[in-house]
Amino acid sequence: MPDAPNPPSLPLILARELASNLATPMFLVDRDGMLVFYNDAAELVIGKPFADLGAVDALEFGSVLQMTELDGAPIRRRFSPAGIAFGERRPSHQQLLVTGYDGSRHAVEATAYPLLGGRDELHGVMVVFWESPPPGVSA
Repeated sequence: MPDAPNPPSLPLILARELASNLATPMFLVDRDGMLVFYNDAAELVIGKPFADLGAVDALEFGSVLQMTELDGAPIRRRFSPAGIAFGERRPSHQQLLVTGYDGSRHAVEATAYPLLGGRDELHGVMVVFWESPPPGVSA
């Protein structure tokens, strides 16, 4: 019989509540590396409602988004803001180009924060992002 998934921790539950009440695009990855939520504002860039996608492995989610540097060079997942926050347990910020599930391309700035609890326990990662002007276009 397979192991049951870990129940969400209180910090992850509270982060989801925060994300669901903000107009700032956000998504959450749990301590097991599963994308467990993104808010309505994030749907515009991700290109699919969370209700249609549901929880999915963060690596699969990241590969669908096809993240690249602004010059088009691919970004390895572990060097993305979420990958750094998850693997190195520190905040990370980066400008990226992402392709959503609907094929649309977006220039974004993303900041990822590890959700750390007592004794440096990792509860997950919260990623906040926003669209930025495409390369070569001033704001």
